[in-house]
Amino acid sequence: MATIRLLLNDRPATIAAPAGLSTLAWLRGERQLTGTREGCNEGECGACTVLLGEAGTGGVRYRAVAACLLPVGELAGRHLVTIEGLNPPAGLNPVQQALVDEGAPQCGFCFSGFVVSLCGFLLASDDFSVGDAVASIDGNICRCTGYASILRAVDTLCGGMRGRIDPAAPRAPQLVDAGILPRHFADAAARLAALDALPAADAADLPLLGGGTDLLVQRRDPLAQGEARFVSRRPDLRTIAAEGHRLVIGGGVTITELTASSAALAAVPALGVMGPLFGSTLVRNRATVAGNLVNASPIADLAAVLLAADAELEIEAAGGARRCVALENFFLGYKRIDLVAGEIVRAVRVPLRVADAAFSFEKVSRRRILDIATVTGCLRVVLKDGVVTDARLAVGGVAPVPLLARGAAAALVGRPLDAAAVRAAADALDAEIAPIDDVRGTAAYKRLLARRILMAHALTLAPGALRCGELL
Repeated sequence: MATIRLLLNDRPATIAAPAGLSTLAWLRGERQLTGTREGCNEGECGACTVLLGEAGTGGVRYRAVAACLLPVGELAGRHLVTIEGLNPPAGLNPVQQALVDEGAPQCGFCFSGFVVSLCGFLLASDDFSVGDAVASIDGNICRCTGYASILRAVDTLCGGMRGRIDPAAPRAPQLVDAGILPRHFADAAARLAALDALPAADAADLPLLGGGTDLLVQRRDPLAQGEARFVSRRPDLRTIAAEGHRLVIGGGVTITELTASSAALAAVPALGVMGPLFGSTLVRNRATVAGNLVNASPIADLAAVLLAADAELEIEAAGGARRCVALENFFLGYKRIDLVAGEIVRAVRVPLRVADAAFSFEKVSRRRILDIATVTGCLRVVLKDGVVTDARLAVGGVAPVPLLARGAAAALVGRPLDAAAVRAAADALDAEIAPIDDVRGTAAYKRLLARRILMAHALTLAPGALRCGELL
């Protein structure tokens, strides 16, 4: 059983529990902090939203996360803030007041989650845009359908913040001085530095958790009873840096960090399109690059993008030895990968984008956002004088693994990206895929989607050379 020391709201705390126990269970069961609500227990509803603060260069960085998907082992040496830790000594804080003034709270069950997420937005935003504020609460569900009132409150809140905060200065102290956050945020960095935080267990035979946004849903009970190691404790797995002609993305980088990285977006622009379609803010703040790949889902959003980008994986064995494998060779079959016991995905290595290379990403799901794909795809082409000189096409949801469609891509090379080339590539793609009937659609429907997604790629990449009617 782990002994974990952290800063809980305004005071130090100690946890004596298995490292895999969920923070939600500990807060409600052991600390009686019931403002953090238990809703779906799968990271879908946002009722259990908390802030997790981690000390680093420039102070403490806070992210809104779902407590039901946050193991207590992740809390060692960090600042955990619940709704109780955001309440002022008397009355309401400005976020709460804005929501109340607009009549947003109804049954109240989701209210604390919205407040915490919006405080997380205020701690991170550069310009307090309404669009970004709305995106920050995309993982919070209001069961009473009070969204119109919530949106009005968000608009009021953002308007009141502009001009009051210096984006270049440490954020938390400014929000404290503005009366938005309680005083304990101002000295959190110093108190974390003085905290005698015990290191998390690191035995090589323990399960290794990244964000756990899928694993903690699938195997919650076994993990809650045991110890674990955490990717977040490895700073070397959390960097993004250019090395020669490749961009090296640490396996522990979160999806939020990846899609906010200017270097990553320059190398693979499709990440900017994929990002908002990958779960919710609460999920993206925890989900890791390596976790999304090791999960080996045939419809993993990131896998399609990285396959199209010609990524390779740097794999590290327990003894430190390393090997590289092309991502297209990493997936061996349904939920089977080229990884043996004791190995981890240390990093993803992506070629830096060459001139004239362009990307297109498409995802079809029952809901536009916050949903699992029915079919997803990413196309990377190099166009010179209107002719495709290189192409890589990846498709998800149409095979047991994320599929690199070599035949379809080859059908585009050496030709203009016109209707004839796209139809030829679509025919080749139809021969490569093997979709099945499942809850997200029939095999026939997925075949149709795969063709239409390829056509959508072409319309995106050659808007002046194609018309939709030519492709039907």
